[in-house]
Amino acid sequence: MKPWLFFMFLVGSLPALAQVDTVQLKSLYDRCLDFSEDKKDSIRFYASYIEDHAHNLKFNKGEVLSSRLKGIYEELSGNYESAIHYYLESLEASRKLSSIEYEISALSDLAILYANIKEPQQAKNFYLQAARLSSFKGDTYNVVSTYNNLAVIYMQLQQYDSARILLNEALRIGKPFENRIDITSTYNNLGSLNFKEKKYDEALPYFRKNLQVHMATNSTGDLWIDLLNLADLFTEKHQFDSASYYAERTMDLARKLGSKSKEADSHAMMAKLAEYREDYYTAYDHLKSWYALDTAIVNGDTHQTIAELQERFNAKEREAANQLLKEQVEKEVLKAKGITLLAVALGIICVLAAIAFVTKRNANRRLQATNQLILQQNDKLAELNHEKNSLISIVSHDLNTPFATIHVWGNLMLHEADRLSPEQQRALSKIIQASNYGEGLISRILDVEKKDIGDHKLRIENFDLTILTEDVLDNFKVMADKKDIRLHAELPEKELYILSDKHLVSRICENLLSNAIKYTPRGKNVYVSVSDEQDAISIKVRDEGLGIDKEEMPHLFSKYSKISTQPTEGENSTGLGLSIVKRIVEEINGKISCESEPGQGSLFTVILRK
Repeated sequence: MKPWLFFMFLVGSLPALAQVDTVQLKSLYDRCLDFSEDKKDSIRFYASYIEDHAHNLKFNKGEVLSSRLKGIYEELSGNYESAIHYYLESLEASRKLSSIEYEISALSDLAILYANIKEPQQAKNFYLQAARLSSFKGDTYNVVSTYNNLAVIYMQLQQYDSARILLNEALRIGKPFENRIDITSTYNNLGSLNFKEKKYDEALPYFRKNLQVHMATNSTGDLWIDLLNLADLFTEKHQFDSASYYAERTMDLARKLGSKSKEADSHAMMAKLAEYREDYYTAYDHLKSWYALDTAIVNGDTHQTIAELQERFNAKEREAANQLLKEQVEKEVLKAKGITLLAVALGIICVLAAIAFVTKRNANRRLQATNQLILQQNDKLAELNHEKNSLISIVSHDLNTPFATIHVWGNLMLHEADRLSPEQQRALSKIIQASNYGEGLISRILDVEKKDIGDHKLRIENFDLTILTEDVLDNFKVMADKKDIRLHAELPEKELYILSDKHLVSRICENLLSNAIKYTPRGKNVYVSVSDEQDAISIKVRDEGLGIDKEEMPHLFSKYSKISTQPTEGENSTGLGLSIVKRIVEEINGKISCESEPGQGSLFTVILRK
């Protein structure tokens, strides 16, 4: 638009807007959205106009509308940095208003801009936000538009399957409203997708359909895109006459629109066509024209950005100079005081740092000495424990020999017991009984050494604790049936996997269940439960036995501990079972606890991490 025509347009418009209200401002904003590229100066003027009058009218949407129009003007001018700044302002203002409609517009503006400056990943992020809001709002037009734009980004990222899913969904949603919603963008994008996948025959109907629609509506910008798509498609199909026809129309239309970017793209298209025809001189001429136009656009953008940045810098510099004059006197007064305080502070910091350093060094030395002493004591204790175990094993083994000899001779004499007097037979029976007791005592001592898990090598595996618990319950069913004890299991319905040593976990369950049956009177119940506790698993065994006195609880897990409560039917008990369970639980990084009252039974709980 020529300057004098633009001025007349403004003069003619202002009287009509002399008495403005919020409805007129919104209507003016909507008209600006339909302005073509050659009317970008009008967009800038009306952005300021809306901003001023919105402030006077206290129109809360004024900031959203004016910021977006400013962003559109800067984007059309190629000032992408400023455009992003205004679009972000519009986005922030729309969120303050909780306006989903304007928030979607701002997100779409940012996405389109980032796509134009070849940053598809950023564009994708903004489109995804817009898509979620559009779906939430249920706005068919915005949903279709956002799906189309997002599909373009996926095509740029070469994620063609994702692009096709979005485009088919956009077509499904928009097709029933084709009379009210323009879905030519969907057809264009489907054609472009097929083109990128080299499915030229499938792409052609979409491009031709759009060409017919835009020729009928005289939509020159969209028509240029249709002509460019057809020229590119026929070039790939080596139908050069058709390609040349559409390429020349593309160039004519670009010049008619006065768009340097479209003219540059038209030269690039004609260069490609000439190259396919092996007319390299013509291709070179078009490439030079394309380069000249493209470089001019880039250089113009660069100079404009530099000028704006310089102006902003100068304004800030002037403001800073004024502020500096006001603060100069105060700074001179505070300068000496500040230096003094700084020196004192530095001195204090140095003294504190020196004290902290000396204290830390002394503490580290003491800690190292303590750690060394602990290590030495641990080594000594380990050596003594090994010697103790070895001595017990040797003594137990050597003592077993005389008891075995006594037992053998006693059994030989027992075969000729009829030649002995009744008193001699009773004496022989006592001898055999004593030898059996001695052998049993030695055997229990050796069992203690065998049951020590210190030599057991952990075998970590992933197993189903539910199946393991069921197996243990089956193994103890006979033992429980002998005492008419009913076993109750509360197990998860689904699989419950744990990463641990399967053998050791099985020993924990066996010892706890064995103890529960031993200390439960005939005809009572024993309960076993396994449950998932998020990052851990709990195993609980509860009996209806005699319970444990409160005074004996602290010694419950000690080795050889003998509590007052005894097995209900005289079963054998070494006092080692719970101490072994505790050692196993700690070995696999678990915890065990017991709750019990005399006459109320006991509840043992084991917590194992997954």
